[in-house]
Parts: sequence; structure tokens; C-alpha cells
Amino acid sequence: MVSFSVRFSDDFPALNVAQYRGQDPRMLIVSTVPGITGVLLVLLLFVMCTASTYCVRVSNYEIFWYSHHLFMVFYVTLIVHVSGGTLKYQSNVKAHPPGCIPSNLSSGSWTGHRDARERGGGSQKVCREEALFQPHFPQTWLWISAPLCWYCAERFYRFIRSSADPVIIVSIISHPCDVIELHMLRRGFKPRPGQYILVNCPRVSSFENHPFTLTSCPTEKSETFGIHFRALGDWTSRFSQLLLQPSDSSMISMKQPQMVYVDGPFSGASEEVLNYEVSLCVAGGIGITPFACVLHALLDDWRQYKLRRLYLVWVCRELQAFYWFADLLCSLSERLWQENRPDFLNVQLYLSDTQGLQSIGEERYRFLSSRLQIGRPNWKVLFQEIGRANHLKKVGVFCCGPKGISRVLHALCNSSPRSQTVFEYNKESFI
Repeated sequence: MVSFSVRFSDDFPALNVAQYRGQDPRMLIVSTVPGITGVLLVLLLFVMCTASTYCVRVSNYEIFWYSHHLFMVFYVTLIVHVSGGTLKYQSNVKAHPPGCIPSNLSSGSWTGHRDARERGGGSQKVCREEALFQPHFPQTWLWISAPLCWYCAERFYRFIRSSADPVIIVSIISHPCDVIELHMLRRGFKPRPGQYILVNCPRVSSFENHPFTLTSCPTEKSETFGIHFRALGDWTSRFSQLLLQPSDSSMISMKQPQMVYVDGPFSGASEEVLNYEVSLCVAGGIGITPFACVLHALLDDWRQYKLRRLYLVWVCRELQAFYWFADLLCSLSERLWQENRPDFLNVQLYLSDTQGLQSIGEERYRFLSSRLQIGRPNWKVLFQEIGRANHLKKVGVFCCGPKGISRVLHALCNSSPRSQTVFEYNKESFI
């Protein structure tokens, strides 16, 4: 806008955005379409980028969610931004070639051309008419409209698919550390272990869809599927309060069914756990959920999969967190022992909170208590042990946990092991 004000053209007034030379650029910003939409574009980008930072996403996910959808307003504003006619082209080049001498030199508006004639002599062409300028045809919509329409069509399809058949909530179980286990039923729903779904509850928020990894899939014995989620953010806290009713037992019954819609399933990195002969699964806290579905699949029938050895490392701050899937781990271990495959499952539990000695004292969880260690894993030693036990094999490494653990595992996978065991790294999303 400063350039439009300073470089005011007296020879070609049609090119000017400013009304006169030296016009206040701030007036051009608030009085022109490019100025207003340009400021709005900058503000939209600032809000979206700021709300996308890690601290905002963790502290208040709803701010990130709603501000993220301002991209629709951004694209519409971008289309309007180029429709102000600021950029123009000359439409009569043949009748008025660039640098031509005007036929009427007495006009004060042609001083530049009069000087050009004096410098260039009489060899220059004579203008047959004044220069005419037309705004460029806006082309931004050609590049934006197709992806935008495709996105809207995909969102509409997902809305129809998820809202056509609400799920039936079969059971709700309250676990320690504010973790809720939700079992649902939906006709024709056939996910695979390692996939995730989007959950929408209109009574909490009609517009928010939150991803949750499946912790159990439908089988021949049971058609239900389940998720585990921790009440940390605003949405999950309100969702858990809506689901739970006061009760003396951990199994909660609902007075009236809640409308819950599910979209998916969608693929995740943990789907590949069962496609390796040897897999290492590392979980931090609630990050165990992608691997819980794998454990359920192995408990149902481990022979149908390629996987023949599974290393599971689970790191938690609270001892009570291990009870989320304690029954599942013990049941799978007992079945593998009964089928003479005790080496199939290798479980290592680490309690990172070292303040005070803690242990799992229940007799039925003896399998877990013998594998509980205080502190944090020595990842380098763990990789060396796995490499020696699986010489010349390919090991799939899967991680769903904090970034610190993920970076260490990724670096170890990229290093050259002496045992010549190949470690392939796969990362699950973990916020």
C-alpha cells in the first residue's frame, strides 16, 4: 500500500489504487478489498499457527480444533482477495504500443511520452488511442475450489456414514486413574487390530470428532468393540461425566442411552504389528491402547497371524495404570503356557515413579508382579538382548508414547546392530 501511494502514476491514472499522490497507506488498507482481505488473511494465519502449537493442543484441544477449521474462511478470503482488480494488464497493445508517442502532445498528462520523443527522435510509433487497462481475471479459485469441494464432499460423506446408524453402548467400565472403558455394538462394523475410530457425542459437542484407538475388535464370539480413554481434556471430561452414573461397583449402568456416533475405522501404524514375525511394542501410559487390541486378537486366535514373538514394554507413572489391562495380559500368558508357547509373549513393566516401593500384590496377577521393575528401561541393552535372541531376523518396533522415548527408539533402529538384526521403526500418534 505504501508503494501505491508513493508511486502514483500521472500518465496512466487507471493503474492507480490510490486516489492521489501521497495518500495515507492506512486509508488504502481500510478502504480497498485487497487491503481489508490482506489484513484478515494475516490474522487468520496467525490464529491458526498459534493454536496449532504443542502447548495449546495439550492444554486446550478445543481451541486448536475450532481454530483449525478457520482454513475454510481463509480460502474464501483468499479468493476474494484477488478480485479487487489491483493487478491490471493493457488491453489495447496494438493501438497503443508500449513507449509510443501520443498524437496529442499538448495534454499535460503525457509529459513522460514527450520526454521520450525528445530522447528517441521521430522513429517511435505514434499512439492511435490512449492506453486501456483491464483487471486480470482471478485464477485463485481454479486452484482452490477443486480441493475445497473435494474436502467438503468427503466431510459430508463421513457425516452421513457416521450419523446413519448410532452405536449401541453395551457397557461402561471405570478404571483407575480416570480411565473409562467403553464397549459398543454396531451392525456390519469390521475393524482390524491397530485401527482407530472417530467418536462424536452431540450432547457434548455436535461438531467435535475425537480419535480413539480400538482396544478390542469384534470376533466370532463377540460382536462388540471397545475403546479406552482418559478424562484429561474438556471433551473427554464432559464425555465421561455424561456416561458415568453413581454406583458402588466399577461396572456402570446408564439410566438412559446416550447418542454416540462412530466414524471409521481408519488405519494406524499398529496394524503392522501382526505382520512381523517378531515385534517390539513400547507404550507409555495410555499409549498401551493400540497394542491392547493386538493382545485381544492374539488371545482370540494367535495361530492365524504371522507374529510368533511379541515383546511388550509398558512404562507408567502410577502403579494403578497397569490394572487397565492386567486381566488381558494374564489371560493371554496363561493360554500361551497351556499351548506350550511360553516364549511367545515377553512382558516388561516399568514404574517410573520411584518414590516408595510399590508392587502388584494380588495373587491372580502374579504374572505381572514378577515382571514389574522400578525405574526406566535401558533401551540400548534391551535392543541388544532382542538382537541376540532374534539373529538375522527383521523386528518391527512400534512406539506409542512420549517424544523422548520415540526419539531414542528411532535412533537405535537406525544404528547398525552387531547381531545383524534389522529393526524397523513405526510410530503411533501420541499427543
